Amino acid sequence: MDVGTYHTLEVDRITSPGAFLTNGETDVLLPTKYIPNGTREGDELKVFVYRDSEDRIICTTQTPYAQVNEFAYLKVKDASNVGAFLDWGIDKDLLVPFREQNNKLRRGQWCLVYLFLDEKTDRLAATAKVVKYFKREITVTEGEEVDLLIANTTDLGVNVVINNSHRGLIYDSELFHDVLEGDRIKGYVKAIREDGKIDVSLRKEGLENLEIGAQQILDELQKNDGFLPLHDKSDPDDIQSMMQMSKKNFKRSVGILYKKKLITLSNSGIKLNT
Repeated sequence: MDVGTYHTLEVDRITSPGAFLTNGETDVLLPTKYIPNGTREGDELKVFVYRDSEDRIICTTQTPYAQVNEFAYLKVKDASNVGAFLDWGIDKDLLVPFREQNNKLRRGQWCLVYLFLDEKTDRLAATAKVVKYFKREITVTEGEEVDLLIANTTDLGVNVVINNSHRGLIYDSELFHDVLEGDRIKGYVKAIREDGKIDVSLRKEGLENLEIGAQQILDELQKNDGFLPLHDKSDPDDIQSMMQMSKKNFKRSVGILYKKKLITLSNSGIKLNT
């Protein structure tokens, strides 16, 4: 049973230590505190499989921020003579051994890491020496929508990981709303430079000349699953509360987006066209 990944397993039996789940060949323990209420023998559960501090294969229904062969931007919870321990969303901390640190990591620090399986111990670990894990061959194209992992802020903008494969940069001029370190969001490839560096934008090419109000509505739509419960008959106070703009400005901005066929209007609100 692969360590560091998700598995959908059947509940074989429930005992005092927890539930034993099986893939038909191998059993793994799901400790009692992670068993969802109402779980019965024969049920299927999606779990994350890893090794505990005693090297036993174990699983959890908690959701880690990343799994094996993925990048993550994580906070250091503690550091010792073994290495640094990262908070990655489950009870067991993730180790960055000293040999996998560029500089000594300290408590409270955030860092970009890559999760790998240690061949000697079969344990999941992380490395801050991430450069070698980025793909050299460019696998994205200009204008393509991509998945972004927000990393650290620089003087130029924000570093990102693109599609879990490449490094990229969102320049300050392309940051139209706040992003948080560790966020996973959508973006667009703006330019691929001759040296292989990739510029990223948070909006599609061709929308640069939108008025501020129209761009603000577009950003809110993208942050709210493509829908806003506002329309031309909405109360001005509701528009002000949600969008921090006047109803007049709101209607003009909506008109701009509608003419560009970026949105659909209805009696219930505004929907982003995909």
